[in-house]
Amino acid sequence: MPAAASVVFMDPAGDRWGIPTWSWGMAPAHLLTRAQLRERGLCPGGQPVAGQILWRSRLMARNGWTRAAYLYDVRLAKPRRPATPAQLRALAKALAARRTCPRCRRDVGYVLPQRIGACLTCADRWELDRA
Repeated sequence: MPAAASVVFMDPAGDRWGIPTWSWGMAPAHLLTRAQLRERGLCPGGQPVAGQILWRSRLMARNGWTRAAYLYDVRLAKPRRPATPAQLRALAKALAARRTCPRCRRDVGYVLPQRIGACLTCADRWELDRA
């Protein structure tokens, strides 16, 4: 990324956008996104957004759109609650339903295509050509 593009969104004081803002890869080490907190087994825990990273992706730049990732202070983050056994059972049941063909009632081992609505074995040629 050119040097000029990397400083377009720099606003650590938050004067321009209302919250501290950094360009991609320039945020302080103690500020993390939700995904980064999750990798560490943490969650924001109700804390307010501490800052944001703004960038233009190639896809979005054509339309003039800017993408944002909100940042949270890792020092205020709380441990993530583990899923309960009931939640894990419900998730397993929902995932199994997505793999079960309604015509032959078999778990086919992959998520059924929504456009076809059946496993590839049960779908007739017309449905496959249409999808």
